[in-house]
Amino acid sequence: MINAAIVGIGWWGQKIVSAVQGNSTRSTRMRFIRGVSKEPDSVREFTQRHGILLSTELEDVLRDPAVQAVVLATPHSLHTEQIVACAKAGKAVFCEKPLALHKADAERSVTACEAAGVLLGIGTNKRFWPCMRELRRVVDRGVLGRLLHVEGHYSNENTGKHFSSWRTNPDEAPAAGLTGSGIHVLDALVSYAGPARRVHAQVLSLQPQPSPLDTVTVLFEFERGLSGTLAAIRSTPFYWRIHVFGNEGSAEALGETELVVRLNGKAPQRFTYEPVDSLAAEFEAFADAVAGRATYPISGEEMIATIAAFEAVVASVKA
Repeated sequence: MINAAIVGIGWWGQKIVSAVQGNSTRSTRMRFIRGVSKEPDSVREFTQRHGILLSTELEDVLRDPAVQAVVLATPHSLHTEQIVACAKAGKAVFCEKPLALHKADAERSVTACEAAGVLLGIGTNKRFWPCMRELRRVVDRGVLGRLLHVEGHYSNENTGKHFSSWRTNPDEAPAAGLTGSGIHVLDALVSYAGPARRVHAQVLSLQPQPSPLDTVTVLFEFERGLSGTLAAIRSTPFYWRIHVFGNEGSAEALGETELVVRLNGKAPQRFTYEPVDSLAAEFEAFADAVAGRATYPISGEEMIATIAAFEAVVASVKA
């Protein structure tokens, strides 16, 4: 059992804790024993209910020898310094997305964890959706032939429903829906196509915060020669699609549980899968890697390539 601390116990931090040690989702691999919040009175009842010792400073959990791993659900601009501090303390660290806002900071975080010999995990729970796992298997088997193009779309209404000032600050969440939802698509595209060579992006905004009406659209050229597109909207009902195209066919992940495979000369095949708790699944994978039972499925190189593309998109929007 990996003993962990949760830093940042807001809306998302509480969802993480509930996924790991809720009444119906109690993990046998990981548990939270400590928590850090700058507003302790607002979360005291929650932490007491989950058996979490609460404090206000990261240093408190870093000095605790019982804590083996730290989960960061904090403002994005704090991630790099917090990851480096965790690594220096010898703690494995799991960071909610985005890992950083700049490529140089992502490189610093990855390097610090590698130098300290601790695991770095990243919050990309969409990879653990059943359709995304099956999409990965289809691509890895070479069913689609030579890959040519990738595209993705992720939209939801979370920004308006879960408003907080830091999450909607342009310095913390640039390029409209890129940071909150589009980063999941970006992670997926990079995982199939590799690092981006060039991007061209636009943001169109019709209404400001706290209930924005805006879109972000991105056109990619990847170093491996693939093309790609990304789109995200912060005011429309949930929609998810990752579509990978090759010269022998294409495979399209829709929502959490549906996959459509189209191969040359054959009728399309549509598959549906049982839903899973993707938050619980990603922390099971993290705990297994911390304990040495499995290899963590996302490399440091992928994390850096995703943030490099993220930074390029933000620069393109501002240009």
